[in-house]
Amino acid sequence: MNKKGQVGLWAFALMLGITVVILALAMAPSGQDVANETMSASAGDTLGLDCANDSISNFQKGTCIITDFSMFYFFGALILIGGDLIVAKIIV
Repeated sequence: MNKKGQVGLWAFALMLGITVVILALAMAPSGQDVANETMSASAGDTLGLDCANDSISNFQKGTCIITDFSMFYFFGALILIGGDLIVAKIIV
């Protein structure tokens, strides 16, 4: 393979990594809004978990905790994957 082909693959992977990081950072606020709406009390047509209520069952408390952490793990994983692509192409 000539050097032009290698540079093309390197640049593509670098652009892909930057794109993944930017998309994760752009989607994070809306994802957090969805999680907050899910964890709030039911109002009107929207159903919520009512996580602020102390008298909910242990299953609902567990669901509230998982919902709260899931956004952090999802967007953190996207940022780490994008960062991995960027760092792998810079080092190699």
